[in-house]
Amino acid sequence: QLKLVESGGGVVQAGGSLKLSCAASENIRDFASVTWHRQAPGGPREWVALINSAGSDFYPDSVKNRFTASIDNGFNTLFLQMNSLKFEDTAIYYCHVYKDGLDSWGPGTQVTVSS
Repeated sequence: QLKLVESGGGVVQAGGSLKLSCAASENIRDFASVTWHRQAPGGPREWVALINSAGSDFYPDSVKNRFTASIDNGFNTLFLQMNSLKFEDTAIYYCHVYKDGLDSWGPGTQVTVSS
C-alpha cells in the first residue's frame, strides 16, 4: 500500500511563502492524479491543487496564481509551493495520490499564517 508523509509546515507571516513536501513510499510515475487538500478548524476538507496524468495542473480561484504543485523528476516526492500567504490559508494540508485504483492520503502538516 502506498504511504505518504507531508513535511514543511509551520508558522509564517501573511505575505510570506512556504513549500510543503510529500514523500511517497514507492514510485508514483504511473499515477492517475496527484492532489493537495486543506482543512481549517471546523471546516470542510477542500481541494487546492491537482496534477493529472498528462502533467497538467489546476487550482481553485482561492489559491490560483499563489500556489504551485509539482513532482520531483524521480516521481518520489510531491511539492506544494505557497506564496503570498493569507490568514485564511491557515489549515492542515494533506497530499493525496490516486494510483492503481486506490486513494492514498498523508497524515497532514499544519500551516499557520499570522499577522
